[in-house]
Amino acid sequence: MPSTEFDPKYKRLEARVSSEQKRLFKRAAELQGSTLTDFVVSTLQVVATKVIQDHDEVMVLDEQDRKIFLSALLNPELPSGRLKKAVTRYKKIMD
Repeated sequence: MPSTEFDPKYKRLEARVSSEQKRLFKRAAELQGSTLTDFVVSTLQVVATKVIQDHDEVMVLDEQDRKIFLSALLNPELPSGRLKKAVTRYKKIMD
């Protein structure tokens, strides 16, 4: 694996852990055949992604909903008369 120590696209992350935690993390990394750094970073990435998903920052659609969503983006309906009036009112208020 290439050195990332001086690569500007990588940033340093430091954490203080107990001796027991470090032994635990190191053993888990060894069992996976990875370095301690790679183990910690990949594990944090998995957990961070899950936390974000659990907080509704990611929307998962089934196949039918995905098709409907993409169709609406690619083939938007023309604005209705009511929407045009609302835009006109909004512009008058905001000017």
